[in-house]
Parts: sequence; structure tokens; C-alpha cells
Amino acid sequence: MGEQEQEVRRRVAELERGFGNPADPDNPVGTSAFVAADARGKPLAAAERLLERYGLKAEFVPRDLGGRLTGLDTLARVTRVVFRRDAALGLGHGITSFLAAVVVWAAGSPEQRRTVARLLLTGHHLVSAYPELAAGSSFLSNELTATATAGDGTDGFRLSGRKEALNNVERAAALVLFARTGTGRHSHSALLVERDALPAGGVTALPRQRTSGIRGCQVAGIGFDDSPVPADALIGEPGRGLELVLRIFSVTRGVGPSAALGCADTALRTAVACAVDRGVVGDAAADVTGPQRLSHARSTLTGAFVDLLLCDCLALVATRAVHLVPEDAGLYAAAAKYLLPQLLTDTSYELSTLLGADFHARNGTYAAFRKNVRDLPMIGLGAAGSAACRATVIPQLPRLARTAWSASATAPVDGLFRLEADGLPPLDLGRLSPAAGGDPLAASLALAADAPAPESDRPAELARLLAGELALLRDGCAGLGRDGRSALGDPRGHALAERYALILVGAACLGVWRHQRSAGTGFLARPEWLEAALTRVLRRLGTTLPKASPDHEEPLLAEVLARYREHRSYDLYDTPLAGAPGAPGAEREAREEREDR
Repeated sequence: MGEQEQEVRRRVAELERGFGNPADPDNPVGTSAFVAADARGKPLAAAERLLERYGLKAEFVPRDLGGRLTGLDTLARVTRVVFRRDAALGLGHGITSFLAAVVVWAAGSPEQRRTVARLLLTGHHLVSAYPELAAGSSFLSNELTATATAGDGTDGFRLSGRKEALNNVERAAALVLFARTGTGRHSHSALLVERDALPAGGVTALPRQRTSGIRGCQVAGIGFDDSPVPADALIGEPGRGLELVLRIFSVTRGVGPSAALGCADTALRTAVACAVDRGVVGDAAADVTGPQRLSHARSTLTGAFVDLLLCDCLALVATRAVHLVPEDAGLYAAAAKYLLPQLLTDTSYELSTLLGADFHARNGTYAAFRKNVRDLPMIGLGAAGSAACRATVIPQLPRLARTAWSASATAPVDGLFRLEADGLPPLDLGRLSPAAGGDPLAASLALAADAPAPESDRPAELARLLAGELALLRDGCAGLGRDGRSALGDPRGHALAERYALILVGAACLGVWRHQRSAGTGFLARPEWLEAALTRVLRRLGTTLPKASPDHEEPLLAEVLARYREHRSYDLYDTPLAGAPGAPGAEREAREEREDR
């Protein structure tokens, strides 16, 4: 284990210790406190103070500016600790500020970068008002305009317009705004505006917007009435705002869903607790429940666990691709942004069948489950929502089908599948591109399928089936038109984009499994989870599958229950969580020692 990985684990453990045991009713930042704050529609003040002491916003600042940001997968991994407790806290005290800061990291001047770093490192909030894309969501609707004032005795812009729904806008120290400054391709420009510099008469606070999920988020609006903004507020080149947005979506679309996996982790953990408490699974299950109920509970819990792992595989690739293949990263980030919330929301509803009437509990042991089910769909909203993400993928499919979906088309990048934080090259946001040049993830699937393997090797058999689906997708994309633009208006394009994203998930699972198998022992090196993951992906694709082993769920259920008893996360990282007896990580270290022996 390298120094960077050790440091990341230390930071995650420190944050876990700070939050403490979520099940302790006397814990001021435990589950009961978050559920109560959610019911009031307010952020939990004690939790925000905890994150201020920890310095969470330093995770969003590059190391050369005094922060801790070195890898996007690491950023998501640390922030995931917060999302395990509360999605509103993760957004309100975390990702919302990062969405604004990354615009400045990508195109800001040295002075703007220093200003934003100073604000974040001193605990201030930032907010961004992204432009409303044609295929986007109305959650960030309305438009801003900025009129240049050069020649009338001033130098800068006059800002007008309104945004109805921005998280944290009332308490933001600075705003990153995308305002219309022209027409055509170069219609928008990005501006960094410090709130204190705006004249009181030119800014109007708009009412708070209540949401069905993430109720603790302070979502409100802001209006501008010919408000003066200095010329040095301009981020990057004038008129290049839309291009900048499309480039940084490669970052934001991957980080957000990856961090939000913490919500799904808590939902699964709550469902396991309910099933164990009722004796539906566990050592005494066979004595108190019928075989049909037992089978349903086993399948639901293991299926949710596998769904979380396969989502994490794609999230891992999407975040690491920004470092390793930045020109292609936007493709994987878009797929992750629209597919992961969908898969995890479906999984949560499946888990709800295990809770029965307790699904509606407003307090107590299982109240966190319903809250997470409400919160998860909110992660997919915004200007980078599901429709906009599909619109990113669909026009590229015909070209990728012709040029990128073979083992020889794009060199495989093994670093995409590595869990450890060490070895990533520095972020180079200038290399991001709205359109992918290649597709190394799909190419890795073709390579895996071509590898020789015994006919009895089930992972290899499933890999070949998935590669067959990629070949069918290639044929389907041939009818969309060579330029890709007509594909957006073709109903087939949406279905093909969904199939493509599912194939990417399968390829990511294969890559993680192969890397872990070559790296050593442990659960992720075993074939059972991979077989289950590929089977679930292929079923969604409608593939005819070979018969599975009747006991294939046994090792998966054993892992689900072991992680529950030992307080370890259900994602790829198997992280020790607060609440376990003994020193943090002791159970995991003992288990790894047993496996090595």
C-alpha cells in the first residue's frame, strides 16, 4: 500500500470517527438526529460544525493551492462518508461548492483560483448557476444575461435575470454564473462574482423552494436587476461558457453519483438490519421463516449488494478516466450520471419490500431507509440531468461503433480499474473534451472476450455474451446516421444509449475483477460477485443466459451479513465504519490476515 492510499484511509477513518456510531440515539450526528432535521427541512447544525472542524472543503481544493485534492476517485470516496449519513449534508456542505469551484480550476485566472481556494479553505460556501441546456432539467431553469459596459465610462458587465432554484445561494460567499453574452455557439460566458461585491439594490433574494427529497438543502432563488459586475469576474474567454460547461461535465457527472453511493450503502444496511432483526436472514432464519420468504429476502439483499458494487465499478472508471484518458472521460461520466441514480433507485424500491410497514416509519431504527429512497432520485437532477447525459452519448454512438469498439481500436488502460489512490497522474482539466476520441472501456471488454478460457469458465462465458451484446449494439448504431446529429431525434437512439451504458457497467466490473484477481486475494478477486453482476446486467439487456449454479447466492449473502456484523461498507472499498467494536479497521485487518493464510 502506497503513501497516498494510506493517507486517504486515514482521512476516511478520521471522518468516520467524527460522525460516530449512527445507531446511537444520543449521538448528535447520528441517524435519529438527521431524520429529525430532515423532517424540519433544515440542515443539521451539529453535522455542519463537524465538517467545518474536519475541513471538508479542503478536499475540493488542489494540493498546489493548499488543499487535499489529488484524485477525483479519492474526493468521491471521502465525500461518500458524508452521503452515508445524509445526502442533503453531502450536497449542501460538499458537492455544491465543488461544482462551482471546478469551473475556476478549469479556466480561472491565477487570482481567481487563489480567491476560490481561500474561500473554500476558510469554510465558505460556493454556488454555481449552470446554463439551461436544451435537453436539461427545469430544476435550474431561467436565464441570466450579462451586457458589456465598456465604452460608457465603466469596464465590466451589467447582470440581469434570475435563477429560481440554487442550493445554498442565500449563504454563498461567491457565485459562479453562466450568463448570456451573445448568440450562436459563443452565446454564454462564465463569471465569478463575490457576493459582498454585489450592490444590495441590484440583487433580489427569491423564495426557498421545497423539495421532496434532500429536504435539508437550502434551495432558493436569486434575481439580478442591471447589477454591475467587474471585468475581472470573467472566467476564461468571453463567449466560451457553454464549451467550458460541456468540458467540466466530465468531472462533475462522475464525482456526484460516486459520492451518492453512500446513500445506497445506508439503504442496504438498514434493510439488512430489518431482515436480521426479524429473523428473515441470519443464523436463525431457517427456524422462523418459510423457504419462499427466505429465498426472496436472500435474493433481494444479494441483488442490492451486487447492484451497489457494479455501480461503484462504473463510478470508479468515470472518476479515474479524468486523470488517465481525459479526452474520453465525458462519455463515462455521462453514462454514470444517468444510469447510476436509475439503478440505485430501482434497487432501493426492491429493498423496500423487506421492510413492509416499517418503510413508512418516521423515526426509529428503520426511518433512514425511506429518507434515502426519497433522496436518491434527486441526485440525477440539474443541468447535467439524465436527458442531457443521454444527449451527450447518443450523437457519439455511430462514430464509436465504427472506430472504437474492438480490442485493437483503443489501447486498454488498466489504471481505470485500480482501487488504490496511488499512481494517478495530476488533473489536467485543459485536456477534457465534450466528444470522446476513443473508448478504452468498451475496448477492454472486447479484449477480455477474446482471451482464451475453458468452456466451463462461467465469467469468461458471461464476458463473451456481453461482448456479443456490444457487437449487436454496433450493428444497431449503424442505422443512426454517420454524423450522429440525427440520432438525437431517432427514438432508437435513447434505447441504444441505455444499452451502451449497461454494457459499460459490465465492462467496468470485468476490469475491476481482473485487476483484483491479479493483485491478490480477497472478496473482489473471487468470481461469485462478478458472475452475479454480469448476470444482472445481461438480464437488463434481455440476453438469454446459461443456467446458474443453485448455490451461487450463498457466498454473496455471507459477505452481506459479514459486512453488516463487522460494520464495513458495501461498496468496492469495504471500508471500516464507525460503530464496530474495537479499533477502527481491526475486523478488516484480521479478516485479510485469515484470507492470506
